[in-house]
Amino acid sequence: MPAAPTTIVGVSTKAYLGWRDSLDWVDRVHDLLVAAPLSAGTRLFVVPSFPVIPAAVERLAPLGVIVGAQNVAVSAGALTGEVSAGMLRELGVGIVEVGHAERRSVFQETDDVVRTKLAAVLAEGMTPLLCVGEPDEGDPATAAAFCADQIASAITGNESRLAEVIVAYEPVWAIGAAEPAPVAHIVGVVAALRRALADRYATSVGQIIYGGSAGPGLLATLPSVDGLFLGRFAHNPANLRIVLDEAEAR
Repeated sequence: MPAAPTTIVGVSTKAYLGWRDSLDWVDRVHDLLVAAPLSAGTRLFVVPSFPVIPAAVERLAPLGVIVGAQNVAVSAGALTGEVSAGMLRELGVGIVEVGHAERRSVFQETDDVVRTKLAAVLAEGMTPLLCVGEPDEGDPATAAAFCADQIASAITGNESRLAEVIVAYEPVWAIGAAEPAPVAHIVGVVAALRRALADRYATSVGQIIYGGSAGPGLLATLPSVDGLFLGRFAHNPANLRIVLDEAEAR
């Protein structure tokens, strides 16, 4: 991923779309980018299901889109059903989610697992998209401290490479909610998080984007945040185009 200043917009399809719907989504995103290409100041990444990655790379990578993966194995070898970081790199993946709240809660991924996966992604030259977020709604300072500890745990052993990590701040209580977290909360958490990381490390985190029921109109209210990580809203490519236009306007 490029260094700032850029606005990053990302989309994960999670497991909502089937095979045919996923291919249709990729084709529609391709068409909207051909019709209105993005400037150098806006970067888009898309994170489809594993089987869709080759098609997404073929159709979208030539347009400058970074194709990502929703998960990664802790290593290669005897891990039935897993996909290694090396294979993802060979497929053309550029960014990989690690630490998402659903992986932690549904699949019981621990801090140790998140740390190992982040290291595997870095070792293959890909960008970790490190998802962090507090479980319960509270004040920004407490939330930022919680997220800083999550980052510190995940980056242990790779502290010097913190600048290569993109952080997705996704308060767990806002994921799947009717509305995103309040603007004042997002701004406060991100500002406090940047300060905490600057105090703790010699290098700063790469970029911080917001996710959690993000949608149109939010990006313009977050000038200090580097972009948005979208979910179901962007499964309609027309909606994605709205947010991309907002990113271009920045």
